[in-house]
Formats: sequence, structure tokens, C-alpha cells
Amino acid sequence: MVPSSQPHIAEDHDLHCIRCGQCLAVCPTYRLTLNETDSPRARVALLRAVREGLLEKPTDRTAAQFFRCLLCGACTFTCPSGVTVDRVLELTRGAMSGLGLLPQPLATLNARIRESHNISAEPPESRLLWAQNLPAPPTGLGKKHPAEVVYFVGCVGALFPRSYAIPQSFVQILEGAGVDYALLGAEEWCCGYPLAINGDLKGAREIMRHNLEVVRATGARTLVTTCPSCFHFWKHAYPAALEEDLGLEVHHAVEFLADLLESGRIPLRDDLSEQTVTYHDPCDLGRKSGVFDAPRRILHAIPGVTLVEMTENQGGSHCCGGGGNLESMDPALSQAVAVQRIRQAVETGAQVVVSACQQCERTLSNAARTERLRLRVKDVAEILLEAIRR
Repeated sequence: MVPSSQPHIAEDHDLHCIRCGQCLAVCPTYRLTLNETDSPRARVALLRAVREGLLEKPTDRTAAQFFRCLLCGACTFTCPSGVTVDRVLELTRGAMSGLGLLPQPLATLNARIRESHNISAEPPESRLLWAQNLPAPPTGLGKKHPAEVVYFVGCVGALFPRSYAIPQSFVQILEGAGVDYALLGAEEWCCGYPLAINGDLKGAREIMRHNLEVVRATGARTLVTTCPSCFHFWKHAYPAALEEDLGLEVHHAVEFLADLLESGRIPLRDDLSEQTVTYHDPCDLGRKSGVFDAPRRILHAIPGVTLVEMTENQGGSHCCGGGGNLESMDPALSQAVAVQRIRQAVETGAQVVVSACQQCERTLSNAARTERLRLRVKDVAEILLEAIRR
């Protein structure tokens, strides 16, 4: 058994698994490897064996199975017994980390975040490199008076050049719509989610406390982010972990943009070319947070855009391969999952895959390039900016 001094693994939800195998059909990693050990029910069975002492002492190999998971929640969504597998695995990862069984690639990721406060070990000022190619400096920089909205960019959007177009597009839309917003710049730290799912809850709370204090200093009452993981973590984990009301409305960018568009603050062109797009639901935004309609409302409102759905969409959407820190743990498996998803997009006949996540855009773009597909991948903010009447 895991010693009682270690973080509690789970409640009794894991005992409800009836081994029906319904999760096998939706698990991205199992569908690729067809190894039972990569299935949700096997991970739950392994956890039960640890809890009941059938495995006298967890090993590195045991722990690794709990970290070879995207935490996409597809198994939880489809489980007839109501087992919250993704939540169970998050708790289990914490317990394994407490036992000193965190895989080395993830320990390295934790160290980067703790030392530099981002996933890339970049200096704080690098968080604003994306703003340098804009026509003019963002008005949200260095705002001296209380702002209405604070834009939390996130590590991927701020630090990965492939994703710069997302914050660039979003701030241009905000400025065109006259939104009074603030950017945190070098004061923004990683949201803490990667640390939390690696079991470093103390480090995650320290980061969360810093971010909340910096956001409060702006005077904003609304926080908006283009990253679904940041959104989900701010909205659900921050109040619980910090044990207080944040005093903030937390929105994902697609919710905010849909409201701006429908209120008439974003005028659209009427001379756009026809294009067929398909929408990829990010796991943390769709299945885990229930935001399905807002991005589709935006796409349906853009003249010339025809939206076609992939076979697996909305709550049943297939993961992009970029979740659960799997890219750090097993990059080849992560990329193979992304290839699975991009092939589903090809089957729709769409010219463009649209998502609302900088990580999804990055993994799916890489998959399209690897497969040599003539398929563009864009964020909702990018495609909306192209449609705006200047």
C-alpha cells in the first residue's frame, strides 16, 4: 500500500470499474499501441493493486504507466460506471511523485518551471517576444490605470514562435473592438497546471498565488485566456487550491469573442472567399469545461465559412496528443496521437482545421507537416481576424 504519509491516491471511484472495456474504443494511447497496459481500465486495475497491497512496492515501471496518459478525459466521458479516471490518475501521479517515482523527463520539466516560471526555461522578458511583430505595440502593455480585462497569454502562446499568431490575432481583435485590457508581460508565470499533474502541488500553489496577486494588481474583474489548460485551471483549480473566491470572471477567448461578435463590436467583411473548415475541440475546453457552442457560433457567423464536423467531435472529440505532459514523457507517442487526429480532419474534405488551443494548433500543424498534407491549421482568433472589416 502507498504509505498514509503520501498524498491520497483516490476515493473509492476506482473500485467501481467493472472492466467492461468501453473505454478502450476512445482511449487515444490504447488505440495506437493495443497494449492493455496503455488502457484506462488497466491503469485503474494497477492502482487498485497498489492500494490493496497486491503490489508490495510501486516501481519506476509501475509509476510510468500512470504518466503515459494524455489526461484527455475521454474514458471518464464514456465510462458507464461513472469512474472519473482522469481525476483518479491525477491524484495517483501525485502519490507516485511523493514516493520519488516521477519519471525523469517530467522531473526536468518541473525543475524548469520552478526555476524560470515557464515550461521552456526562457527569461521572463521573452514572454513579450510575440508582440514585437505587431503593427504597433499592444495598448495593454504597461497599463497604469485599472483595466477591465486581463489577457493571460500562457506559456505556449508566449514562448513558442509557431504560436505567436494566436496572441497577436487576439490582441488586434481586442483593440479593434475597443476592449480595455491589460497584459502581464514578464510578471505572468506558468499557470501551474503542468506542475500540478506532475504531482508538485506545493510548487503549483506558489505559482497560482503569484499569478492571482499580479492579476489583482491590474484592477481587472475579468480574466481571458486563449489557452484551454490555463482556462480550466484558473476557473476550477485556482479557487479550490487557494481556498478563496478569486473575485474574477474567467473566460476562454472563444466565449469572449463570441459575445463581442454578437454584440456588434466586431464588423465582418462581406467579400470573403468560400472555405470549408472543420473544428477540433480541445479536451480541456470542450470535454472538461463544456465549451462547445462558442467557437462554432463564431465560425457560423463568418461569411463564406462552411463548417463540417469530424466523426469524433464535441464531448467525444479525439485528443490532439498534446495533453497530460505526454509530449515530455513520450514525444513519439504524443506525435502518433496527433497524426490520428489530423487524418480524421482530412476525411472531412476541409481545407482548414480550426481549434481554440495553442497546443492543439502546434501538435496538429506538426502532424500535418509530418504527413505532408495540404491542410492548414489555425486558431479561431486567427480566422476571425482575417474576416474583420478594417
